[in-house]
Amino acid sequence: MPANRFNGYSDLGIGIGLRIPHYAHILTNQPGIDWFEIISENFMVGGGRPLEILDAVLERYPVIQHGVSLYFGSLDPFDKSQLESLKRLTLRTKTPFVSDHLCWGSFGGAVSHDLLPLPYTKEAVNNTADRIRYVQDFLSLPVAVENVSSYLEYTDSTMTEWQFLSAVAEKADCGILLDVNNVFVSSRNHDFDPYAYLDNIPLQRTAQIHLAGHSERDGYLLDTHDNFVKEEVWQLYRHVVGIIGPTNTLLEWDAHIPDFDVVHNEARKAKAIITEAFTTASTDS
Repeated sequence: MPANRFNGYSDLGIGIGLRIPHYAHILTNQPGIDWFEIISENFMVGGGRPLEILDAVLERYPVIQHGVSLYFGSLDPFDKSQLESLKRLTLRTKTPFVSDHLCWGSFGGAVSHDLLPLPYTKEAVNNTADRIRYVQDFLSLPVAVENVSSYLEYTDSTMTEWQFLSAVAEKADCGILLDVNNVFVSSRNHDFDPYAYLDNIPLQRTAQIHLAGHSERDGYLLDTHDNFVKEEVWQLYRHVVGIIGPTNTLLEWDAHIPDFDVVHNEARKAKAIITEAFTTASTDS
Protein backbone atom coordinates (compact mmCIF):
# COMPACT_ATOMS: atom_id res chain seq x y z
CA MET A 1 0.00 0.00 0.00
CA PRO A 2 1.65 3.31 -1.02
CA ALA A 3 2.20 6.05 1.52
CA ASN A 4 0.04 9.16 1.10
CA ARG A 5 0.88 12.82 0.63
CA PHE A 6 0.40 13.58 4.31
CA ASN A 7 3.54 11.69 5.24
CA GLY A 8 5.57 12.91 2.29
CA TYR A 9 4.76 9.82 0.20
CA SER A 10 7.19 7.80 2.26
CA ASP A 11 7.01 5.18 4.98
CA LEU A 12 10.01 6.03 7.12
CA GLY A 13 9.42 3.15 9.50
CA ILE A 14 9.56 3.25 13.30
CA GLY A 15 11.07 6.14 15.26
CA ILE A 16 11.53 7.41 18.79
CA GLY A 17 11.77 10.87 20.28
CA LEU A 18 15.21 12.49 20.41
CA ARG A 19 15.76 13.10 24.13
CA ILE A 20 18.70 14.49 26.12
CA PRO A 21 19.43 11.32 28.19
CA HIS A 22 20.06 9.42 24.95
CA TYR A 23 22.29 11.95 23.13
CA ALA A 24 25.59 10.33 24.09
CA HIS A 25 24.40 6.81 23.24
CA ILE A 26 23.04 7.88 19.85
CA LEU A 27 26.12 9.84 18.78
CA THR A 28 28.55 7.18 20.04
CA ASN A 29 26.78 4.00 18.96
CA GLN A 30 24.68 5.14 15.98
CA PRO A 31 21.90 2.64 16.76
CA GLY A 32 19.76 1.18 14.00
CA ILE A 33 16.69 3.36 14.47
CA ASP A 34 14.74 4.42 11.39
CA TRP A 35 14.24 8.09 12.33
CA PHE A 36 13.92 10.53 15.21
CA GLU A 37 11.21 12.97 16.13
CA ILE A 38 12.17 16.30 17.67
CA ILE A 39 10.09 18.78 19.63
CA SER A 40 10.48 21.77 17.33
CA GLU A 41 10.51 24.37 20.10
CA ASN A 42 13.61 22.79 21.68
CA PHE A 43 15.61 23.57 18.53
CA MET A 44 14.18 26.94 17.47
CA VAL A 45 17.30 28.69 18.71
CA GLY A 46 20.06 30.74 17.16
CA GLY A 47 22.86 28.29 17.84
CA GLY A 48 24.59 26.35 20.61
CA ARG A 49 24.57 22.72 21.66
CA PRO A 50 20.97 21.90 20.66
CA LEU A 51 21.72 22.64 17.02
CA GLU A 52 25.11 20.93 17.21
CA ILE A 53 23.38 17.75 18.40
CA LEU A 54 20.65 18.10 15.79
CA ASP A 55 23.12 18.53 12.95
CA ALA A 56 25.06 15.47 14.10
CA VAL A 57 21.85 13.41 14.18
CA LEU A 58 20.81 14.73 10.75
CA GLU A 59 24.06 13.43 9.25
CA ARG A 60 22.78 9.88 9.82
CA TYR A 61 19.04 9.88 10.44
CA PRO A 62 15.84 11.41 9.05
CA VAL A 63 14.18 13.80 11.49
CA ILE A 64 10.48 14.69 11.72
CA GLN A 65 9.34 17.81 13.58
CA HIS A 66 6.57 17.81 16.18
CA GLY A 67 5.42 20.98 17.94
CA VAL A 68 3.64 21.91 21.14
CA SER A 69 2.86 25.62 20.83
CA LEU A 70 1.00 26.45 17.60
CA TYR A 71 -2.37 26.15 19.40
CA PHE A 72 -4.41 25.75 16.23
CA GLY A 73 -7.65 26.19 18.17
CA SER A 74 -6.74 29.49 19.84
CA LEU A 75 -8.06 32.88 18.74
CA ASP A 76 -4.87 34.89 19.24
CA PRO A 77 -2.96 35.78 16.05
CA PHE A 78 0.10 33.67 15.29
CA ASP A 79 3.47 35.03 16.38
CA LYS A 80 5.19 35.70 13.04
CA SER A 81 8.66 35.47 14.58
CA GLN A 82 7.76 32.02 15.94
CA LEU A 83 6.59 30.89 12.51
CA GLU A 84 9.73 32.26 10.88
CA SER A 85 11.90 30.35 13.36
CA LEU A 86 9.86 27.22 12.72
CA LYS A 87 10.29 27.59 8.97
CA ARG A 88 14.07 28.02 9.31
CA LEU A 89 14.17 24.81 11.31
CA THR A 90 12.15 22.91 8.68
CA LEU A 91 14.68 23.97 6.05
CA ARG A 92 17.45 22.65 8.29
CA THR A 93 15.83 19.29 9.03
CA LYS A 94 14.08 18.79 5.67
CA THR A 95 11.17 17.31 7.62
CA PRO A 96 8.52 15.98 5.20
CA PHE A 97 5.76 17.56 7.31
CA VAL A 98 5.24 19.26 10.65
CA SER A 99 2.75 18.31 13.34
CA ASP A 100 1.15 19.94 16.34
CA HIS A 101 -1.89 19.40 18.51
CA LEU A 102 -5.59 19.91 17.91
CA CYS A 103 -6.01 22.15 20.94
CA TRP A 104 -5.93 25.68 22.27
CA GLY A 105 -3.53 27.10 24.83
CA SER A 106 -3.54 30.90 24.72
CA PHE A 107 -6.01 33.74 25.15
CA GLY A 108 -5.54 37.50 25.12
CA GLY A 109 -1.77 37.10 24.93
CA ALA A 110 -1.57 34.82 27.97
CA VAL A 111 -0.14 31.35 27.29
CA SER A 112 -1.14 28.37 29.42
CA HIS A 113 1.61 26.02 28.15
CA ASP A 114 -1.05 23.29 28.23
CA LEU A 115 -2.71 21.34 25.41
CA LEU A 116 -6.30 22.25 26.21
CA PRO A 117 -9.15 20.41 24.48
CA LEU A 118 -11.53 22.32 22.24
CA PRO A 119 -15.31 22.50 22.21
CA TYR A 120 -16.54 20.42 19.31
CA THR A 121 -18.54 23.04 17.41
CA LYS A 122 -18.76 24.28 13.82
CA GLU A 123 -17.26 27.61 14.89
CA ALA A 124 -14.23 25.82 16.33
CA VAL A 125 -13.92 23.71 13.17
CA ASN A 126 -13.83 26.81 10.97
CA ASN A 127 -11.37 28.72 13.14
CA THR A 128 -9.04 25.77 13.59
CA ALA A 129 -9.07 24.76 9.92
CA ASP A 130 -8.36 28.33 8.80
CA ARG A 131 -5.36 28.53 11.12
CA ILE A 132 -4.00 25.18 9.92
CA ARG A 133 -4.29 26.32 6.30
CA TYR A 134 -2.44 29.52 7.18
CA VAL A 135 0.47 27.59 8.72
CA GLN A 136 0.62 25.14 5.80
CA ASP A 137 0.83 28.05 3.37
CA PHE A 138 3.42 29.89 5.48
CA LEU A 139 5.69 26.85 5.83
CA SER A 140 5.01 25.42 2.36
CA LEU A 141 4.73 22.03 4.08
CA PRO A 142 1.91 19.66 4.97
CA VAL A 143 0.65 19.92 8.55
CA ALA A 144 -0.65 16.99 10.60
CA VAL A 145 -2.83 17.61 13.65
CA GLU A 146 -2.68 15.35 16.69
CA ASN A 147 -5.71 14.33 18.74
CA VAL A 148 -5.04 15.15 22.39
CA SER A 149 -5.97 13.21 25.51
CA SER A 150 -8.72 14.97 27.43
CA TYR A 151 -10.09 15.04 30.94
CA LEU A 152 -13.19 17.22 30.54
CA GLU A 153 -15.95 17.82 28.03
CA TYR A 154 -17.79 21.00 27.02
CA THR A 155 -21.55 21.34 27.28
CA ASP A 156 -21.41 23.50 24.10
CA SER A 157 -20.08 20.62 21.97
CA THR A 158 -22.39 19.61 19.14
CA MET A 159 -20.41 16.67 17.77
CA THR A 160 -18.14 13.85 18.91
CA GLU A 161 -14.37 14.21 19.05
CA TRP A 162 -13.92 11.99 16.00
CA GLN A 163 -16.46 14.00 14.04
CA PHE A 164 -14.61 17.17 15.02
CA LEU A 165 -11.21 15.78 14.03
CA SER A 166 -12.62 14.57 10.72
CA ALA A 167 -14.26 17.92 9.96
CA VAL A 168 -11.10 19.88 10.73
CA ALA A 169 -8.87 17.59 8.66
CA GLU A 170 -11.21 17.70 5.67
CA LYS A 171 -11.81 21.48 5.79
CA ALA A 172 -8.10 22.27 6.28
CA ASP A 173 -7.05 19.52 3.85
CA CYS A 174 -4.38 18.52 6.33
CA GLY A 175 -2.96 15.31 7.72
CA ILE A 176 -3.66 13.57 11.01
CA LEU A 177 -1.10 12.57 13.59
CA LEU A 178 -3.07 9.74 15.14
CA ASP A 179 -2.14 9.17 18.77
CA VAL A 180 -3.77 5.84 19.55
CA ASN A 181 -2.83 6.08 23.22
CA ASN A 182 -4.70 9.39 23.44
CA VAL A 183 -7.70 7.78 21.78
CA PHE A 184 -7.68 5.05 24.41
CA VAL A 185 -7.15 7.45 27.34
CA SER A 186 -10.00 9.71 26.23
CA SER A 187 -12.27 6.74 25.52
CA ARG A 188 -11.91 5.57 29.10
CA ASN A 189 -12.25 9.07 30.55
CA HIS A 190 -15.37 9.87 28.51
CA ASP A 191 -16.87 6.40 28.06
CA PHE A 192 -16.85 5.93 24.30
CA ASP A 193 -15.77 3.07 22.03
CA PRO A 194 -12.21 3.69 20.76
CA TYR A 195 -12.84 1.47 17.73
CA ALA A 196 -15.84 3.60 16.77
CA TYR A 197 -13.50 6.59 16.90
CA LEU A 198 -10.92 4.95 14.63
CA ASP A 199 -13.51 3.63 12.20
CA ASN A 200 -15.08 7.05 11.72
CA ILE A 201 -12.12 9.29 10.92
CA PRO A 202 -10.38 9.66 7.52
CA LEU A 203 -7.55 7.26 8.29
CA GLN A 204 -6.15 7.80 4.78
CA ARG A 205 -5.00 11.21 6.08
CA THR A 206 -2.76 9.63 8.74
CA ALA A 207 0.73 11.04 8.36
CA GLN A 208 2.09 9.44 11.51
CA ILE A 209 1.03 7.37 14.51
CA HIS A 210 2.04 7.97 18.13
CA LEU A 211 2.29 5.25 20.77
CA ALA A 212 2.94 5.87 24.46
CA GLY A 213 2.28 4.63 27.96
CA HIS A 214 -0.38 6.00 30.29
CA SER A 215 -1.13 5.73 34.00
CA GLU A 216 -4.15 4.88 36.12
CA ARG A 217 -5.31 7.62 38.46
CA ASP A 218 -8.25 7.85 40.83
CA GLY A 219 -11.07 7.12 38.41
CA TYR A 220 -9.41 8.24 35.18
CA LEU A 221 -6.42 7.64 32.90
CA LEU A 222 -3.57 10.13 32.50
CA ASP A 223 -1.36 10.38 29.41
CA THR A 224 2.02 10.29 31.16
CA HIS A 225 4.46 8.95 28.52
CA ASP A 226 6.45 7.39 31.34
CA ASN A 227 6.09 3.64 30.90
CA PHE A 228 5.43 0.79 28.47
CA VAL A 229 2.57 0.82 25.96
CA LYS A 230 -0.47 -1.01 27.33
CA GLU A 231 -1.82 -4.05 25.47
CA GLU A 232 -5.16 -2.32 24.78
CA VAL A 233 -3.24 0.40 22.91
CA TRP A 234 -1.25 -2.15 20.93
CA GLN A 235 -4.56 -3.71 19.88
CA LEU A 236 -5.80 -0.34 18.61
CA TYR A 237 -2.53 0.03 16.70
CA ARG A 238 -3.03 -3.39 15.09
CA HIS A 239 -6.49 -2.29 14.05
CA VAL A 240 -5.24 0.92 12.41
CA VAL A 241 -2.31 -0.53 10.49
CA GLY A 242 -4.52 -3.37 9.38
CA ILE A 243 -6.63 -0.76 7.60
CA ILE A 244 -4.06 1.74 6.30
CA GLY A 245 -0.90 -0.32 6.09
CA PRO A 246 2.64 0.47 7.31
CA THR A 247 2.72 4.06 8.56
CA ASN A 248 5.37 6.23 10.20
CA THR A 249 5.13 5.30 13.88
CA LEU A 250 6.70 6.95 16.91
CA LEU A 251 7.22 5.53 20.39
CA GLU A 252 7.01 8.37 22.95
CA TRP A 253 8.74 8.08 26.33
CA ASP A 254 9.17 11.50 27.91
CA ALA A 255 9.35 10.99 31.68
CA HIS A 256 11.28 8.51 33.82
CA ILE A 257 13.21 7.83 30.63
CA PRO A 258 15.04 4.49 30.71
CA ASP A 259 18.14 3.46 28.77
CA PHE A 260 17.98 3.86 25.01
CA ASP A 261 17.76 0.12 24.39
CA VAL A 262 14.63 -0.17 26.53
CA VAL A 263 12.85 2.52 24.49
CA HIS A 264 14.18 1.12 21.22
CA ASN A 265 12.98 -2.40 22.06
CA GLU A 266 9.51 -1.07 22.88
CA ALA A 267 9.44 0.73 19.52
CA ARG A 268 10.45 -2.48 17.74
CA LYS A 269 7.17 -4.05 18.87
CA ALA A 270 5.41 -1.77 16.37
CA LYS A 271 7.58 -3.09 13.56
CA ALA A 272 6.85 -6.66 14.63
CA ILE A 273 3.09 -5.94 14.56
CA ILE A 274 3.32 -4.49 11.04
CA THR A 275 5.39 -7.43 9.83
CA GLU A 276 2.97 -9.93 11.38
CA ALA A 277 -0.10 -8.17 9.98
CA PHE A 278 1.15 -8.06 6.42
CA THR A 279 2.79 -11.46 6.43
CA THR A 280 -0.61 -12.86 7.48
CA ALA A 281 -2.40 -10.79 4.86
CA SER A 282 -0.13 -12.00 2.04
CA THR A 283 -0.47 -15.59 3.21
CA ASP A 284 -4.28 -15.33 3.33
CA SER A 285 -4.40 -13.89 -0.19
